[in-house]
Amino acid sequence: MPERLVVIGGVAAGMSAASRARKLRPEMEIVVLEKGREVSYGACGLPYFVAGLVARPEELVVYDAQFFREKRNIDVRLEHEAVAIEPGRKLVQALRGGSQPVDVRYDRLILATGAAPVQELPGSQRPNVFHCHTLAEAVRLRRFIEEHRPQRAVIVGSGYIGLEVAEALVRRGLEVTILERSNAVLDGIEPEIEQKLEQALATHGVKLRKGAEAKSILGANEGLASSVVYGLSGREAADLVVLSAGIRPRTELAEAAGIQLGPTGAIATDERMQTNLPGHYAAGDCAEVRHLVTGKPAYLPLGTTANKQGRVAGENAAGYAARLEGVVGTLVTRFFELELARTGLSVAQARAHGFAAAQVTVSAYTRAKYFGGKKFLLTLVWDQDSERVLGCQIAGEDGAAKRIDAAAMALHARMRIRDLLYADLSYAPPFAPVWEALLVAANEARKQGRR
Repeated sequence: MPERLVVIGGVAAGMSAASRARKLRPEMEIVVLEKGREVSYGACGLPYFVAGLVARPEELVVYDAQFFREKRNIDVRLEHEAVAIEPGRKLVQALRGGSQPVDVRYDRLILATGAAPVQELPGSQRPNVFHCHTLAEAVRLRRFIEEHRPQRAVIVGSGYIGLEVAEALVRRGLEVTILERSNAVLDGIEPEIEQKLEQALATHGVKLRKGAEAKSILGANEGLASSVVYGLSGREAADLVVLSAGIRPRTELAEAAGIQLGPTGAIATDERMQTNLPGHYAAGDCAEVRHLVTGKPAYLPLGTTANKQGRVAGENAAGYAARLEGVVGTLVTRFFELELARTGLSVAQARAHGFAAAQVTVSAYTRAKYFGGKKFLLTLVWDQDSERVLGCQIAGEDGAAKRIDAAAMALHARMRIRDLLYADLSYAPPFAPVWEALLVAANEARKQGRR
């Protein structure tokens, strides 16, 4: 009997793991248990589908189950929800079609169970209350907009998904209000970057209420939601509500099976993505990853991280020795024309981790001014003791955000401010100014260090 690998969960991490294992071990039996009806789709494109910028849900599907079965010899079992793991017997208990119990044996196991929305409010089961976390939910949200023509939307929680959904709803002609319980639109964002974002929200008519914790969703009996109650006595009228208050790792299966969680609440893994149980791996939004700046476990539920974790887990489950040293938390998003990007730590986060952190913010052009360059902001964070670069944030237009990649590479290389000063970055008037913002910021940081 051939060795069997079972992967619980598809999408980014699960299918990356299964595909990598198949490439390395053609003879291995590989089974993927996916509780939904789609196994591989671009989850980051969901807000753009809601906006209508992506015409059909099928456009977000990377590969269907039949592709994996026929082209990669991976046994993808849709609508199979894993409900228990028995490591001693090497058995996964699952429900097929929501009710029929089936047992699936394994020799090695990868958990790619993903994450779940973190906040459920009283009244959140009403038919016009949505998440934008899965393809099925995004389809339901868009269908409701097109069929019912709502006028007012309330988004509970900002964050990157909340911002992207806000843009989608504005594009659909809705009046949008964001209720954010904290005093920051995005976690870990620097004040000067946040100010640019708040200006963009106001420009596009989005009402932002900070320090406004949602308490409940009201409506007539079991009918549609009509308002969201927040704070001590606030109430915001709504024809639809989107819950976007963050996500939490799905760890129930792991915990029940004796798989340890880490300090972040996600599944603890080593650099091989192995858990505390030999032959049991975890990857994606259910698992921790090492942060290369702090050297500590972090929870960074990003598609880029999930794909890397899945690849490493799959390779090791196939008997090889891949390692994921860690990530630096690089991400980028957009709200209409405004592009936002960050990597590494904010100055507050850096100080909380014991660094003698300082920051500098510079304004620079995206390209030569005479070539239509637009001004943008770049904030650089570094450690005053070692001069090590700790983080970077960007806000601007005209492709400004992709400059974050150079900063991310500086973090991976543990570069110091002096290393950045004369880095040989590209220049031509249609693409960049002769002195890139990252170099200007490094120069200003060096000046501060000499005071």
